[in-house]
Amino acid sequence: MTPITKPMEAFIFWSRWLQAPLYLGLIVAQGVYVYQFMHELAHLVTKAGSLSENEVMLIVLGLIDVVMIANLLVMVIIGGYETFVSKLDLEGNPDQPEWLSHVNAGVLKVKLAVALISISSIHLLRTFINAPLVEDRVIISQIAIHASFLISALAIAWTDKVMMQTLLISSNAKH
Repeated sequence: MTPITKPMEAFIFWSRWLQAPLYLGLIVAQGVYVYQFMHELAHLVTKAGSLSENEVMLIVLGLIDVVMIANLLVMVIIGGYETFVSKLDLEGNPDQPEWLSHVNAGVLKVKLAVALISISSIHLLRTFINAPLVEDRVIISQIAIHASFLISALAIAWTDKVMMQTLLISSNAKH
């Protein structure tokens, strides 16, 4: 090992902290979603008597969409920080999310893929509700995008499963 290797490795390891501002930025983005949610909720409540059933359903689906995106942000912020930057000191905290105790890059990817499918499903449902007002080309494109998300999520889950089995086999072979 050369004299420069140890400081270089320490610097490379330290560089993971460059991601911290990115996670802080996502927290700010989540604040924007909270604002958007409250704005849409106020619109729903103040116009409740004058909205059609379809309009109410579309606004509620929009609210659900915002919540699902916020959930996705939480998974990325907490899971990404814990996985790639630094462990969170949450021992004994009753509010610690259950999934955080077994999160790794593979689990995080699968959870994100499932969240994207859920968000895509909400968008597709909104499109179907508005189908008479939407061009067929747009509907077909959204179905194709949703199918791509489904196929991608299955591929990610399968790849993660194969990798975990490979790790277990190689771990058992060493012992």
